[in-house]
Amino acid sequence: MPKLPTPALSRREREIMDILHRRGRATVHEVVAELSGNTVYSTVRAQLRVLEDKGHLRHTEEQLRYVYMPAVSRTSVRRSALKHLLNTFFDGSPGQVVEALIRDDPAAISDEELEQMARLVQDARKGRRK
Repeated sequence: MPKLPTPALSRREREIMDILHRRGRATVHEVVAELSGNTVYSTVRAQLRVLEDKGHLRHTEEQLRYVYMPAVSRTSVRRSALKHLLNTFFDGSPGQVVEALIRDDPAAISDEELEQMARLVQDARKGRRK
């Protein structure tokens, strides 16, 4: 199992990773075309190289061009980032995360999302009883 990269990414690095996860693979030119704001080819190429050095990306060479792709799945990266967030800001407590979500802005959570959370809690309780 590959070691997950550290979750700390800059806003631009997250934007690049989102593009690559959505597309599956892309050249520097394709990433530049999808990035917001003013982007410079050489800067994006350098950012891709940094992301590769950090373990977030890998590349292949096709027709003299590098084609970049995520090194780990989006699900794995989300789990790693969530674990980091949980341990860093919530003392490792999932309950504190849920409390922060619900109490800080209860109107931001739809009834459907609250029902889904309730079902997940029920399923977790059933799983423990087995």
